[in-house]
Amino acid sequence: MDKKNLILKKLDEDVRFHEALSACMNCGICTAICPAAEFYKYDPRAICNIVQMGNVDEIEDLLKSDTIWYCGQCMSCKTRCPRGNTPGMLITVLRKVSQELGYFTESEKGRQQFAIEQIVGKNIVNFGYCVHPDIVEPFMHPEQGPVWKWFRKNIESVAPRFGAVYHQEKAGALRKVDDNSIDEIRRIFEVSGGNELFDTIEKFSEQKASEYHQNADHDYLMKVYTDNSGEHSK
Repeated sequence: MDKKNLILKKLDEDVRFHEALSACMNCGICTAICPAAEFYKYDPRAICNIVQMGNVDEIEDLLKSDTIWYCGQCMSCKTRCPRGNTPGMLITVLRKVSQELGYFTESEKGRQQFAIEQIVGKNIVNFGYCVHPDIVEPFMHPEQGPVWKWFRKNIESVAPRFGAVYHQEKAGALRKVDDNSIDEIRRIFEVSGGNELFDTIEKFSEQKASEYHQNADHDYLMKVYTDNSGEHSK
């Protein structure tokens, strides 16, 4: 099967696709209410139109673009659409197809999926947290200034003052997630296809890293983490 037919097949096979888009009349209410559309070069109405028209070349361009990565998944569009469509859900389907076919590596924001998978995804599987102060390196977050570095250095004395139970196996913020829970999280990723998707993102990212003659685990990771063309906002 050629890639163009594969795109349509993957869209059709995803139950969310059929729930997200049905008889869009291109009224533009989704774009009017969309917070991302206010700031980014992003128009959910136009995306719905492209997909509904079924022009595979234009859909393929979408899968390779920054556009599908601007959505914040707030789903404001769902509550306003007079036809009951959910452009935000359509975006999740397009993102998954882009990941599965490797198109995400063709755009700046798409390539950042590797950083999200390596940092946030792996943290969930290994530690049970999307973000945890033990894992977030200060040099990767200069916007925090000196505060984050100081907090990490003094976390054992500071955290309890905020009600946290740092590294303790009991209820509360910053607790140590018990081994049984970690095992359950890993089983969820296994049966839901999460691990398979991680492997796919890594495979295509390693291929793109080789084009830049970079090591995927370090140089390429830092590249996609920090790249910003400054051309995304209106």
